[in-house]
Amino acid sequence: MSSKIEIEVYNPQWEMIFHKLKSVLCKEISELVIAIEHVGSTSVKGLGAKTILDIDIVIKDYSIFPRVIQGLEKLGYFHQGNLGIEEREAFGRKDNLVPWGEEKTNWMEHHLYVCPLNSKELFRHLAFRDYLRNYPKIAEEYEQLKRELAKTAKSRECYTFGKGEFVKKVLEKAIND
Repeated sequence: MSSKIEIEVYNPQWEMIFHKLKSVLCKEISELVIAIEHVGSTSVKGLGAKTILDIDIVIKDYSIFPRVIQGLEKLGYFHQGNLGIEEREAFGRKDNLVPWGEEKTNWMEHHLYVCPLNSKELFRHLAFRDYLRNYPKIAEEYEQLKRELAKTAKSRECYTFGKGEFVKKVLEKAIND
């Protein structure tokens, strides 16, 4: 059974929640990471999105990855592998209070990934995000596409597949600009 996909209007709280999540993550793993990036649609001001934050933790390389896993496990995350995408390690949450911190917070749903600095997937995430941030008209087109797909897609997989050609074209523009 497919769950309904809902695109909500942009909410400035998304950025604030990202910064709070980043703060909790940094308390545990800051010395191991180069950056913690807010990516995906919720990271683009004005862009409607599913209410799920996408977060990329950037590390120098895989030599420190076991220590990153340990740090994230202390916060309640668990390693899920790369889920079929090389150089992008996914992490699930044990419960809605993850990441566990000093305050018990029921966190917004989020996807957490760890990528080495030279990761192609990290490059794609940042290039797509930055292009949409710099070209609001393209972001509007993307939102219209997402809203249409949310109405017609039979599954999340179909929804994601339906965005593929648009994402590919934007990435080509981003690389060539």
